[in-house]
Amino acid sequence: MKGDIIVLEEHHKKVAGVIVFEIIPKIQKKTTRYIITVAGESGSGKSETAQAISDELAKCGIQTVVLGQDDYFVLPPKTNDAKRKADPEWLGPHLEVKMDVLEQNLKDAIYGKKQLVKPLTDYARDTITEETVDLGGIKVVIAEGTYTSLLKNVDTKIFIARNRTDTLEHRQKRNRGNEVNDPFIEQVLMTEHKIIAGHKQLADFIITKDYDVLVIED
Repeated sequence: MKGDIIVLEEHHKKVAGVIVFEIIPKIQKKTTRYIITVAGESGSGKSETAQAISDELAKCGIQTVVLGQDDYFVLPPKTNDAKRKADPEWLGPHLEVKMDVLEQNLKDAIYGKKQLVKPLTDYARDTITEETVDLGGIKVVIAEGTYTSLLKNVDTKIFIARNRTDTLEHRQKRNRGNEVNDPFIEQVLMTEHKIIAGHKQLADFIITKDYDVLVIED
């Protein structure tokens, strides 16, 4: 999403190193593109973790592309917030997010497409346009976002187990639209927590609130 600022810290790089070490053999073995998801609550560090994994894979000579779920919302950010306030039922993956479009983009990547046409959200302008992503040389696609654990065509699922209390400092730093001081946003985060609480059970790797990596055995 245009307007996002990603600042990588040492804990992001540390967990990325651990995860990449574990999955490199699987990536090298797979003949089609490898799909990774990074899920968790708002402000948990999904974008940073995805970028850190991308950077770590680059050190191994593996090219990646990162797809952010924020680009796949039905409505642009400010309009979506207004819709949430007007309709409490709007919140969640099956109404406000084009999960089917993101799923199709992943399928196209797996099936060897050379390009992806995807939505592109501009936070400041509150608009959604389209962009074309070149997949030439890309071996790994990383999809990051709150609900990405629900995606089906995935090789490795990562879940960041940090709740709205744990993520407060991070949300204060980015402070989209003064969200930290908005009681409605806090209510949204509480609901979001309930929606994805069980998604941790779908993960292959769990990143704890202290940035330790738990490897979930098959």
